[in-house]
Amino acid sequence: MTIREQMEEREKEYLSPCATLSMASRGRKRNEPQCDIRPVFQRDRDRILHSKAFRRMKQKTQVFLLPIGDHYRTRLTHTLEVSQNARTIGKALRLNEDLVEAIALGHDLGHTPFGHAGERALNNVCPCGFKHNEQSVRVVEVLEKQGEGLNLTWEVIDGIRNHKSAGMPATLEGQIVRLSDKIAYVNHDIDDAVRAGIMNEEELPKELRKVLGNSKRERLNTLTHDVIVNSMDKPKICMSEEVREALMELRAYMFTHVYENPLAKGEEDKAIRMIEDLYSYYETHMEKMPEQYLKQLQKGEMPEIAVCDYIAGMTDNFAVKKFEEIFIPQSWKF
Repeated sequence: MTIREQMEEREKEYLSPCATLSMASRGRKRNEPQCDIRPVFQRDRDRILHSKAFRRMKQKTQVFLLPIGDHYRTRLTHTLEVSQNARTIGKALRLNEDLVEAIALGHDLGHTPFGHAGERALNNVCPCGFKHNEQSVRVVEVLEKQGEGLNLTWEVIDGIRNHKSAGMPATLEGQIVRLSDKIAYVNHDIDDAVRAGIMNEEELPKELRKVLGNSKRERLNTLTHDVIVNSMDKPKICMSEEVREALMELRAYMFTHVYENPLAKGEEDKAIRMIEDLYSYYETHMEKMPEQYLKQLQKGEMPEIAVCDYIAGMTDNFAVKKFEEIFIPQSWKF
């Protein structure tokens, strides 16, 4: 019996009856030999962790565009906080922690430069539309490894695709990530907004602080415990009505006071125009894109999709660099 098979047997003995067993995975689109050490979801986690798209998230906006200071969240640190929250919940519920972690680490791989501003820009200009969750799936299925994709399991792909509010993952592990995403960004975005001087903790509505707590630590403790207590040995991941409503009200408060705040978002129009201009340029100068994307065109890919793939994969800094190269005269650069 291999080490992997021994681990799969231990999953059967220890994990909850509601957990997704590695040996019961629906498999991959392309069949391949099993690893002798790692179960399938652990293997998926490793593939995501070593991908180029994962590394690029370190220079992609979470909320604040190119902030001055080293302690603001990026798309990568957001992803790590989602993973930490989700693994804590998954372990307590005796669900498959490898599957939880793989989905969490992969859920935002397709995010654009400049956060949701970049996503809106591509959605505006691309006739096919653009959604970062679908792009994340495209990254792992098509774009990574020079067009080969990562060949992940069905369960990981499902969790990545359905991590947004409008979706509902088929596995409890995916449902944990979907909820942990909200728990993470609401709390760390408060922390960043306080750092930016846009708000302070005392400004949060008293009724929400009464339910959730008066600090990030207290809120995370309340939310994590509530999910665990209300989901234990149940076929779905859920929260108490009081805490769920408080979380949604806090999220709505953040949209009004932070996500749509002119101080936080004053530069977004510039970022949107930059992305739209880059799209227009590459749409008519496709030969300027890297070879990987030209190969997609040769395989019959729609031109607008190939352009979106290239721009969505850019970091904030790289997008600014390409914009300067294309649109700023050399004599104007200092």
